[in-house]
Amino acid sequence: MEKIHNRAESDEDSRPHLVLCGADALVFTLAEELANSRHRIRITVITPHRIRPDVPDIASLADRGVAWRKADRLDERTFREAGLDGATALALVMPDDVVNLHAALCAREVEAELRVVVRMFNTALGKSVARLFPDCAVLSDAEMAAPAFVAAALGEVAPTHFRHSGRTLYVAHRKDVPEGLVVATLTTAGADGEVNVLPAEPGKAQASPSDLVLAEAAGRPANEDVTRRLLARAGRRRHPLRAIGRAVRAALNRKLGIAVLITLATTLLAGLVLARFDEGGHGLWESIYMTLLTAVGSSDVEVDRNPVAQAAQLVLTIAGLALIPLITAAVVDGMVNARLALNQGRIAGVLRDHIVLVGLGNVGTQVLRQLTDLGLRVVAIDRVADALGVKTARKRGVPVIVGDASAPQTLQAASIDTCRALVVLSTDDRVNLQAALQSRVTHDDLRVVLRLFDDDFAQRVESAFQINTSRSVSRICAPVFAAAVLERDVHATIPVDRHSVLVATVTVSPLSPLDGAPLEHADHPGEARVIGMSTAGEEWVDWGPDPRRVLAEGDRVLVVARREGLRVLAELSSPPLDRPAE
Repeated sequence: MEKIHNRAESDEDSRPHLVLCGADALVFTLAEELANSRHRIRITVITPHRIRPDVPDIASLADRGVAWRKADRLDERTFREAGLDGATALALVMPDDVVNLHAALCAREVEAELRVVVRMFNTALGKSVARLFPDCAVLSDAEMAAPAFVAAALGEVAPTHFRHSGRTLYVAHRKDVPEGLVVATLTTAGADGEVNVLPAEPGKAQASPSDLVLAEAAGRPANEDVTRRLLARAGRRRHPLRAIGRAVRAALNRKLGIAVLITLATTLLAGLVLARFDEGGHGLWESIYMTLLTAVGSSDVEVDRNPVAQAAQLVLTIAGLALIPLITAAVVDGMVNARLALNQGRIAGVLRDHIVLVGLGNVGTQVLRQLTDLGLRVVAIDRVADALGVKTARKRGVPVIVGDASAPQTLQAASIDTCRALVVLSTDDRVNLQAALQSRVTHDDLRVVLRLFDDDFAQRVESAFQINTSRSVSRICAPVFAAAVLERDVHATIPVDRHSVLVATVTVSPLSPLDGAPLEHADHPGEARVIGMSTAGEEWVDWGPDPRRVLAEGDRVLVVARREGLRVLAELSSPPLDRPAE
């Protein structure tokens, strides 16, 4: 009995050990993704004592081999207590770049020969982290998630492309691609209107121009047609004269304008009185001339005039003293108001067909960059004046409104009633949902793209409130982080409908189910589609392999797959699990 117990402990210790560190929904989703794998691994999750309230209960994963430790500082002591010494891989997915960098430096002191996967928003800083470890992957969840939100906001294919083995592949509608350049069909429309993801290749009779396909870019930039169409649309309805008129109206201060009008009226009235009662016999033009001279301080007082004329001249002199400062104040105030209005988005009334973007955090900043790169007009909203993406918005000429996006007046300032889409990406689910619902009050057919941290909640909200798309960033990114931790070779993430598919290479291991099997066994319509393969020891990729070809140890299969499909292929390409000890 004791031998069996010792052998069980030995088997437990021999399993690969993965350590995950995070403080938001991504760490839970990543742990769940890894725990669902058939690989016999141990997982330790380290979080601060206080984490976001929307993070699911990590303790619920305990029955799947996930241990949970709490520590407010990721230092050498924390890593040693978590068993990092001898671990297989470390994933640092804290939402702060500096915290992840410090943790990577501490981890290097504990275990130098360690695979490290780091979450970084600042890619330049990420390159520095990659130099710390011989085996390191630096990933940006914001860069991975942004294309999905952009595609949902536009309601069409956002420019998404990647290079592999000397070829550039991109996503487009079948009608925009020559038939000979189609690599794989990504989606087709079902009879009931639902979207079929990664279906079997349709015949010519069944192929639809609206099918989404993965194609090779030959002789022109990827998605050139789509980009040109977006740029053309973004350039419509630009009226410079109307913009100037809006700017002038924004520059006017109501109280100051009234004061200026009263002063001008008083000056005009005094001039008319002077012309009527002046005994010098001056005509209308001479009276106007004298009035203007007096208004600018060049009056020449004459004591022999009629008392009524003297009174008028006195009033005129006093009004003249007030007129010039008032005009100066009006000009200065107008310039300041116009500048603030432009910077804060209050002149957005001229905008039509623009995108209202709420939240300028990591993901929001990446979405802002991609939208402006497409030439689209954007109005941004954030409740914090010094949010991460505010500087980026200013540099790109995007007006930023500082305020609560769930407030009707804030949305009206962004011209929500004339915008093309509302993309809500703040880190507060309550604010996101309120902003989405509030926008529907004045624009009931508005396209709304909503970020929610809880994926189950996101799907229910999309169905209940008829939100066009609601997404969880952690669900989009977790499969890529999991693949990196398990050393799977993922080349790109492609947003497809409300799903994300991965382009990855699966290597056939000896004695695995795929070793000696025909290539068609790796093709699973609806889950994974084979688009190419390389034989062992060769870099050349066969982009049209024969499905009857027999796979051997070391062969690499290039697939486009959903996360579950990639997981199944990874299991089929891995050696069978050892039998449990009896």
